[in-house]
Amino acid sequence: MLRSLYSGVSGLKSMQTDLDVVANNIANVNTPGFKSSRAMFQDMVSQTLSDATAPSNASGGINAKQIGLGTQIGSIDTITTNGAPKSTGRSLDLYINGGGYFAVQGTGTTPQTYYTRVGAFERDASGNLVSTSGGMKVLGWTQTPAAYNGTDNVSTTGNPGTINIPSTLNGVQYSAGSLAIDQNGLITATYGNQKYAFGKLAFANFTNPEGLERVGDTQFAASANSGAVSYSPSGSNGVGSLVSGELEMSNVDLSSEFTEMIIANRAYQANARVITTSDDVLQELTGLKRS
Repeated sequence: MLRSLYSGVSGLKSMQTDLDVVANNIANVNTPGFKSSRAMFQDMVSQTLSDATAPSNASGGINAKQIGLGTQIGSIDTITTNGAPKSTGRSLDLYINGGGYFAVQGTGTTPQTYYTRVGAFERDASGNLVSTSGGMKVLGWTQTPAAYNGTDNVSTTGNPGTINIPSTLNGVQYSAGSLAIDQNGLITATYGNQKYAFGKLAFANFTNPEGLERVGDTQFAASANSGAVSYSPSGSNGVGSLVSGELEMSNVDLSSEFTEMIIANRAYQANARVITTSDDVLQELTGLKRS
């Protein structure tokens, strides 16, 4: 069969994958914390018709004669640039102005830790600080609740854990709606007339954040190529500062995505034309012998 037929088929498959990536980006254009993707192509193995020869005193060198056998998807990369902040006016909506991820933890005997850029948090019925998307518990460094008078004494050493703001403290009822997180990630709540500090948010960082794997719910998991997680407070070790009352929106650029869609569509049509042209050639070939 003609090599061009198989090259055209490989082009159709690759362009379909490219369109799938573009479609997913466009579908998540309004998803908070979503990171767009891009498909990267690479050529497949080439068939060598004749090898290269070195130049000699009698003649010059000759390049190898090779025919490519199509294209394939080389990688699907995650674009980790920051999305634009969207003002919500909600004090427990947080935007990371820079690098880093919020760390959240699932349930079960061996809960898995995931990472997200969506800082939409709330206090659940049991007093846990959780993500509004899926109820995952937020991780941070905790301390014995201490009266807060403007001085941040929370230790950020060791592994972070889940954060709980109880309904009563020292016999005093929690003041509904008093839970707050400042630009440094310090978590405070008011009981009666006294404000208490409970801990500080922990932010995850990786040597290769593009190596994180998507697990759904706008969350990521560490992979073999992301590097080990390291935790830092906001504003240190590459972690950005916090902005309260804002959420990070998707970093999808619609103009770029529509341009890529047009390119992929035309490339798909061109590869389909290669297949039909190859089919015409085969039809001519089989028509050489008439019955």
